[in-house]
Amino acid sequence: MSNENTPKANTGHMAPPQPNFKVDPNPGTHVKKMIAVVSGKGGVGKSSVTAMSALWASRRGYSVGILDADITGPSIPRMFGLHPTDLSANETTIFPATSITGVKAMSMNLLMENEEQPVVWRSPVITGALKQFWTDVAWGDIDYMFVDMPPGTGDIPLTVFQSLPVDGILIVTTPQDLVSMIVGKAVAMAKMMDVPILGLIENMSYIKCPHCGEEIHLFGDGHVEATAAAEGIPVVARIPIDASMAAACDTGKIEYYRGEYMDGLEQVLPKI
Repeated sequence: MSNENTPKANTGHMAPPQPNFKVDPNPGTHVKKMIAVVSGKGGVGKSSVTAMSALWASRRGYSVGILDADITGPSIPRMFGLHPTDLSANETTIFPATSITGVKAMSMNLLMENEEQPVVWRSPVITGALKQFWTDVAWGDIDYMFVDMPPGTGDIPLTVFQSLPVDGILIVTTPQDLVSMIVGKAVAMAKMMDVPILGLIENMSYIKCPHCGEEIHLFGDGHVEATAAAEGIPVVARIPIDASMAAACDTGKIEYYRGEYMDGLEQVLPKI
């Protein structure tokens, strides 16, 4: 026999609490804004875009750091001419390498005796190393930290989005027919992770004729504007193929490269 004072069973479906994967930064780290540079595939030039984005901010007086999250394919140290001897540490803390113009960087290649030595690790070890770039490295005061992401939507991007305080992403693509699918994957993951999409960057967009200055579209007319419009995100930059930029990256002199293609960041980066 029921009693009106007997508590009724809850027949509703309550969502289980979501786990919190965030990790605390090193006590010596104070980052105001973190921007991840991503793509749905490899070979689109995320690292060079990351470098140029960081230099754009640095040249405007911001303190800048680059966290190289591409653990198995790091290239940031090579671009900035940094080596393991540029790192310093004490018993408990690592201090990032600093380039000639003051850009701070942490990368797996800065921990390897030989930069050509492969990182042959299973995923849990790789993601653990990535987290240590945040927990064990004292970055100091950073206005903008740019995270150079590996391609795709696997463990490392998932770890970055879940564990680090990402304020927004820049999506890099190239002018090919697959662009809408590639961008779509990156957009879908950003939405799943509830991370704001700041804009779209088309790399290898064109080559400029050295004689007349005409833009030659080697891969055909890009679809970046149509794709960006369909996704409701702005186009930040269209970066050409430039042999001098490639040479600067290969020789560790990216900071000497004066190509200014990233002015669109002024409109999309979260304000300090």
